[in-house]
Amino acid sequence: MKENDIIVIDSIDKYNKFMGFETRNPLVAVIDMSKANPQHAKTERTFEYEVYSLWLKQTFCGNITYGRQPYDYQEGTVTSFAPGQIVHFKPVSDYKPQALGLIFHPDLIRGTSLGHDIKQYDFFSYSSREALHLSENEKIIFKDCLAKIEMELKNPIDRHSRKLICRNIELLLDYCMRFYERQFVTRKAANLDILEKFERLLNTYFSGDKAMREGLPSVKYFAEECFLSPNYFGDLIKKETGKSPQEYIQAKIIDLAKETLASTDKTINETAYRLGFQYSQHFNRYFKRNVGKTPSQYRREIINRE
Repeated sequence: MKENDIIVIDSIDKYNKFMGFETRNPLVAVIDMSKANPQHAKTERTFEYEVYSLWLKQTFCGNITYGRQPYDYQEGTVTSFAPGQIVHFKPVSDYKPQALGLIFHPDLIRGTSLGHDIKQYDFFSYSSREALHLSENEKIIFKDCLAKIEMELKNPIDRHSRKLICRNIELLLDYCMRFYERQFVTRKAANLDILEKFERLLNTYFSGDKAMREGLPSVKYFAEECFLSPNYFGDLIKKETGKSPQEYIQAKIIDLAKETLASTDKTINETAYRLGFQYSQHFNRYFKRNVGKTPSQYRREIINRE
């Protein structure tokens, strides 16, 4: 296998064999990278994950690239990956593997409460500048959750095994959600910078001709402009404003539409076009859904007040 080949991780056994670990359960494993095959653990690699994984990095070992952005991956950070994600790892020259991890196949959680709720754990899709930085106490909690899962994996598989493993994974993910919420608070200054940039980008988008050229803006567009994944960007904006980015964009569009209808003689069609709507009928429905009346009705009310 060439170093630049993409290694597809689509089963727990395949990963264990590659890294030199024993497979105790075909659907889940707790990993101690200090015990991995050095030839593979210390080599620059690109992985395509078809499993879920979380990693606690315990020493600086190199750089991870997720998509086009470098992952914020320092000592004491947690990274997480979901099926379908591609990750490139480039170790430093004197790298000694010191990471603890959990990998589990989607089949493990099918039909369980965790399988039903897995999409609520948005951090699986977080990317650049978004790793979770743990305090010393949080590291203890993380390791304790892994230890409980590992203890269950050492027991013979019985009818309780899957349920108990899934519950402990769910507990770990719930703790990670709590830790991320704490991190949103501790990074408040940086978050406010992003919020201000979002507001500037919104204003720029509609003040020029971008809306007319490219249509209504997407959350993905603003997230990429802020060098964040859509999920992380969405959680950050929600945490700071109480609104999702989509709600925030919607409020801006309605505010601009009201201002245009009330203070200019532009037609409904012109107003719709300048705001990025391809068809005025779409604008009419959008406006009525949010304001409770059509643009024409709103304009008539404003004129009658005067």
